[in-house]
Amino acid sequence: MFASILVHAEPDAEASPRLACAAAVAERFDAVLVGVGAELLQSTGVADPFGMLAMQWQEVMRQRLEDNLMAAEQAFRRHAGNLRTDWRSFYQAPTEALCHTARAADLIVAGGAPLSGADYWRQADTAELVIRAGRPVLVAPPAHRTFHGDRILVAWKDTREARRAVADAMPFLKRAEAIVVMEVCDEDQAHAAESHTAEVVAHLKRHGVAASAKVMVEADDRAGAEINIQARAMAADLIVAGCYGHSRMREWVMGGVSNSLIRAPEQFVLLSH
Repeated sequence: MFASILVHAEPDAEASPRLACAAAVAERFDAVLVGVGAELLQSTGVADPFGMLAMQWQEVMRQRLEDNLMAAEQAFRRHAGNLRTDWRSFYQAPTEALCHTARAADLIVAGGAPLSGADYWRQADTAELVIRAGRPVLVAPPAHRTFHGDRILVAWKDTREARRAVADAMPFLKRAEAIVVMEVCDEDQAHAAESHTAEVVAHLKRHGVAASAKVMVEADDRAGAEINIQARAMAADLIVAGCYGHSRMREWVMGGVSNSLIRAPEQFVLLSH
C-alpha cells in the first residue's frame, strides 16, 4: 500500500502532467500527497570587483526564486484539491531535495515534462532519483493523460532490479484488471525466458494477482520498442521495469531500455533500482 506520494512541483505548465499523475495516485490509495518546491540560487558568474552588481543580481534572483516557489505551491494545491497534503520548500537543487525527502514517502512521481535542456537548478533528474532515492519512481509521460494503472505490462529481465520493481509495484498489481509479464530475449535464451516469466506469474498468483506470461524473441536493441508495442497492444498505461541493470554510463552512451523509458516514455513507467 502507498501511504504517501512525493512529487516535485514547479510553476511551469510542463509540470502539470506530473502533478496530475501524483494527485490521481494519491486519491486512488487515499494517500498523503507530499509536494516539494525546490530551487537553487545560481551563482552570478560575473566579474565585479566592487561587488555591487553581484549583490543586486543576487537580490533579483532571490526574489525570483521566492516567486517561483510560491507559484509552485499554488500549482501543487490546485492539482491536490481536497487531498491530504504536506508541502515543503527548499533552497536546494531539486534532485537533492527529493532524495532527502524520500525518507517520508512510499513512491516518487517524476517526469511529466520534456527532458531537453534540463536545468539542474530548477528541475529534478529522473535517472538520479531512481538510482539514489531508495524508492520506486513513477515516471509520467510528457503528454497529459489520466493515470489509471488498470492494465500493466511487467517488462521482465532476470535481474535484481526487475525483482525489486515487481515487489515495489505490488499495490498497483493487486488493483489491476490485466497484467502481462513479458521478457524480450535472443533466440537462444527463449527457453530460459519462458521459465522466468512463468515463475513470476506463479509468484504473483500466490499474492492473489492474476497475470499471463509472454516471451518475445528480438535483438537487445529492439527491447525498448517491443515493450512499447506490447503495451499499446494490450492498452496498458503502466509499464513496470527494473532500472539500470548495466552501468548508467553504458546505458547513456549505448542506449538501453532504462534510458528510453526515462527519456521518452510513451506510457506511465514504474522504475526501481
